[in-house]
Amino acid sequence: MADWAPIAKEYDPLKAGSIDGTDEEPHDRAIWRAMLARYVPNKGVTGDPHLTLFVARLNLQTTEDKLKEVFSRYGDIRKIRLVRDLVTGFSKGYAFVEYKEERALLKAHRDANRLVIDQHEIFVDFELERTLKGWIPRRLGGGFGGKKESGQLRFGGRDRPFRKPINLPNVKNDFYGEGSSEKRNWSCEGMREWRTRERDHERSRDKRWGERERPWAWGDSERDSREERSRGRDRKDRDR
Repeated sequence: MADWAPIAKEYDPLKAGSIDGTDEEPHDRAIWRAMLARYVPNKGVTGDPHLTLFVARLNLQTTEDKLKEVFSRYGDIRKIRLVRDLVTGFSKGYAFVEYKEERALLKAHRDANRLVIDQHEIFVDFELERTLKGWIPRRLGGGFGGKKESGQLRFGGRDRPFRKPINLPNVKNDFYGEGSSEKRNWSCEGMREWRTRERDHERSRDKRWGERERPWAWGDSERDSREERSRGRDRKDRDR
């Protein structure tokens, strides 16, 4: 608990998939993929990663000129790289902005996040691919993003930091067979004992009901009718 921090200092897919960074098992398949991935940052990317901002959630119509106009307010820009599809040439909705000075970088990081550009609220963070140890991108099951609808949320980043863990014992539910084998055996024996008591109770209840009222049998009403008709004939014979 002492080394807990809301922002990850080193990327771990298992922790990123946990709301408080304490999960011990992956809860979705993408985390498995990220844990097995061996990602190497793109060596073709140039520039100083410690002076570069990652800008996401852009309007697909936003251009490099528009980005330069907005981000140059915070300081001198060295380079802007708007990521485009290699086949179509269309924007993928994110870019990288490299500044000349750290002061401009920090100011843009502080003030430009959630800024609205071309009717889109953007997300701004430091570049993580080359600066965060162990980084795995979203396409391989990692990252810090994700939508609630997909069920693949990632935590530990600026947009969705870790929540502070609650100091509670890790109690597992033995009803579903979790925990040690000894606990599972105890759980099965307890379930069998409960079922036996339930069957005994049902039998005892049926017996009490049987003693309380005479069970109806097929043919009883027909026998009663024959006896009634016989008594009626005897009365007629006496009257004659």
